[in-house]
Amino acid sequence: MNPVLRTAREKLKSVTPLKKDCGRVCGAACCRSPEGEETGMLLFPGEAELYAGKDGWTIRETAAGPMVICPGECDRDERPLACRMFPLLPAAGADGEIRAVTDLRAKAVCPLARQGRSAMDPAFTEAVREAGILLAGEAEQTAFLSRLKEEQEELKRLRRALGGGGSV
Repeated sequence: MNPVLRTAREKLKSVTPLKKDCGRVCGAACCRSPEGEETGMLLFPGEAELYAGKDGWTIRETAAGPMVICPGECDRDERPLACRMFPLLPAAGADGEIRAVTDLRAKAVCPLARQGRSAMDPAFTEAVREAGILLAGEAEQTAFLSRLKEEQEELKRLRRALGGGGSV
């Protein structure tokens, strides 16, 4: 695995949004697909090889890139980077500085995402930001982060158009 990706994953290995198991707040909603749907997490460039052929894990190709569908429960060390960052993601601001922002896609699932970063452990938020800084140092990862940011901007525009606001 790429050393930058490995280090980014390592930064988020032992921090979580809350100082306790946040899955107890919502019944681990982020680890479960709604009835009749297979939802998952987008994989960062270089992660697909970790899950290819792994028992209980499925990789689906999407327009945004490979997505992994997990077995619903896993060892923390096995989690994809997007799971480790959830419900945040790193994004460059207008000034180019990397920040940890609330992932708008998470608001449908995660009570913490609806409350915002102030509800989360600052050490977690900082680890997401630091992982983002590492990733932004590589062209392939930067391109992926840019696609995620574009998707977030599109979601903001859609929310505003539908009267739901657009703040992150």
